[in-house]
Amino acid sequence: MMITKLEEIVSAAKARGPKRIAVACAADTHTLSAVGEAYAKGLVTPVLFGPRAEIERICRELGYDPSAFIIVDEASDLKCVELAVKAVATGEADVLMKGLVSTDKYMRGILNKEAGLFPPKGVLSHVAVIELPGYHKLLCMSDAAVLPEPDFKQKTVLIKYLAKVAATLGVERPKVACITPSELVLPTVISSTEAAVLAKMGDRGQLGNVEVDGPLSIDVALYSEVAKEKKVQGSTVAGDPDCLLMPNIESANVLFKSATHFAGASIAAMVMGTRVPCVLTSRGDTPLTKLYSIALACLSC
Repeated sequence: MMITKLEEIVSAAKARGPKRIAVACAADTHTLSAVGEAYAKGLVTPVLFGPRAEIERICRELGYDPSAFIIVDEASDLKCVELAVKAVATGEADVLMKGLVSTDKYMRGILNKEAGLFPPKGVLSHVAVIELPGYHKLLCMSDAAVLPEPDFKQKTVLIKYLAKVAATLGVERPKVACITPSELVLPTVISSTEAAVLAKMGDRGQLGNVEVDGPLSIDVALYSEVAKEKKVQGSTVAGDPDCLLMPNIESANVLFKSATHFAGASIAAMVMGTRVPCVLTSRGDTPLTKLYSIALACLSC
């Protein structure tokens, strides 16, 4: 059955039993609120890396018994990331999560060759799942946080990541819209010509069990009435995509934050391309976003 609400991800993850989650730099109210809630719902068994006294204080303030969690006492944020990454790389944890630490330090820990979490010549990417008011199902989107300007080869990998997440949500044959400034093929716009090639590759089965269309502007992609008005014919994706492949990090990040702040969307997000799911949320994200992200990562194990 296809999952159409983020709360359903929580229920589906709960049904699979708790996963061990290693939280780097866990001494943060929002992070511990989400982790505590995930623990209470039976999603995770937490291993918290950070200053013990601070973690215990925050847990008590939130109404959680800190003795229920494994706490690894460490003051250095870099060391916390290193230890958390090591825990998942060695199989002591199933999911990695970022706490109160910069994205740069977190990603450096993931990319550390000695840790063995990121495969050689792999592609690291960020996938968000968006519950957008007014849209009839969940939307998977990439890449709002990791790849600044994905090249053509990376885009083929991103489509496969998007399709994998959509499949986790129960979508049998994901529909992927390659977003560009216009639904017309513009020879001087690289994202436009690459989208056209990606669509043809999708037609010929080179990208797996997906339907790919592009170039598509964001309004044509999301609204069938706009597609009809602009006479976009023969597209099974326009008005009904499961996934949005954005042309670059600027457009993806603006859409990501606009959806939450202007449109009241709820979001889950994680890093793809690593050996285990890695939760990557902003320090400004709500505990609910972090809870949904934990659930998505657990469901992806």
